[in-house]
Amino acid sequence: MAEREDKSEVRGEVQNMRRGLLQGAGLASAMALLGGALGGMTTPAMAAEGQPFPSHKRWKIVFVNHVTTNPFFVPTQYGIEDACGLFGMDYQWTGSANADVGEMVNAMNAAIAAKADAIAVPIVDPKAFDGPIQKALDAGIPVFAYNADAPRGSTNPRLAYIGQDLYLSGYQMGERIASLVDSGLVALFIATPGQLNIQPRLDGAADAIKKSGKKIDVQTIATGATVNEELSKIKSFYLGHQDVKGMFAVDAGSTQGVAEVMKESNLPAKGVHGGGFDLLPRTVQLIHDGFLDFTIDQQPYVQGFYTVVEAFTFLASGGLVGPANVNSGLKFVTKGTVDPYLNTETRYEGKSTKPQIVPRNGGIKS
Repeated sequence: MAEREDKSEVRGEVQNMRRGLLQGAGLASAMALLGGALGGMTTPAMAAEGQPFPSHKRWKIVFVNHVTTNPFFVPTQYGIEDACGLFGMDYQWTGSANADVGEMVNAMNAAIAAKADAIAVPIVDPKAFDGPIQKALDAGIPVFAYNADAPRGSTNPRLAYIGQDLYLSGYQMGERIASLVDSGLVALFIATPGQLNIQPRLDGAADAIKKSGKKIDVQTIATGATVNEELSKIKSFYLGHQDVKGMFAVDAGSTQGVAEVMKESNLPAKGVHGGGFDLLPRTVQLIHDGFLDFTIDQQPYVQGFYTVVEAFTFLASGGLVGPANVNSGLKFVTKGTVDPYLNTETRYEGKSTKPQIVPRNGGIKS
């Protein structure tokens, strides 16, 4: 997404963001930060109107991504844009369009050479990013992992991880699968096996199904890095395995593909269950229509927003405010809870470009 060049427009939007985003319950970190800077005695409205930070360099954070054009990351980019507007920063969105680790490493090296003020990168390979991240830190550039983290026990030196607990989310999906399917063939679809943004989910799901003790035969199928390729692979699998009892996916594109195949062959009427991850518009619609049992929301907007917040606080404090891991959460979205996702179009879910505050009705569900 291109950086904005119209400074007057930016200033106007920054004020709108301050009036809106600082009052959002999901942005408590930013509110606490601003409240502390103003002595902890302000109301949200006062904080929104105030100027809590001294003037500073317009720091630039470079976001390296593994699938730059994937629709999953649209709300992530809005989160980045909103946080940069709030804190007076710039950003660059770069990396690879098709999960090429070499292209990602090249993008990181380019950011280091250009003297970026901070770098954010999904650590989708267990070793490839160790050297570039250390090189950036040696050059005084803080590096944050988002969306995918180094494996447990790794010596990767990134400062913090902002994203979902991937193994746990997969494990909880596996428990849900075991509650839906008693026995038989279950397909688990994964776009790019081995990549650390999704492989831990697959591992967690398989472990939970195994622990359930049910006679479920798990088969793993690689689908590819693009939505069209994923749909094709899922269709082919079903045509060759029409005795399947469940089809589930651990990435956004494959989940949409599962939903499409479930609808095309009316699989719920045949007793087949399906589910997966993320909130692509087609996935959400087909949950509402009854063709998918669930999807899991990992809140991609905050993966961008909170990463910028952490980079800003690190830079503003001269490194005194230490980065912290942030779990972006897990929400099962089902037919009973999907309506709010359909009835609103916001930047938070990537369906609108318009900054807005969304009215909330009723109680709060955990």
